[in-house]
Amino acid sequence: MRSLSVTEAARNFSDLINRVHFRGESALLLKGGRPMVRVVPARAPSTGRELAALWPRLPQLSPTEAEAMARDLADARAALLPIPPLQWD
Repeated sequence: MRSLSVTEAARNFSDLINRVHFRGESALLLKGGRPMVRVVPARAPSTGRELAALWPRLPQLSPTEAEAMARDLADARAALLPIPPLQWD
């Protein structure tokens, strides 16, 4: 997510709106260095083609984050209780 000042957003409003709408980006507007509002697309992608076009621009996990997530998932799976057999088995 891109951060910019409210003044910068006002000066480049048309560009900001185009980036949010056509590229699916979002922006955090700051006033006095404090977060004020977030500008996001009005709708989520509705087709697979739209989602596929958006996918490369989404934030990606670093290799370290991906490994930590894999460990967390493995730990969570190990903590699950076994599924009891169905009565008719």
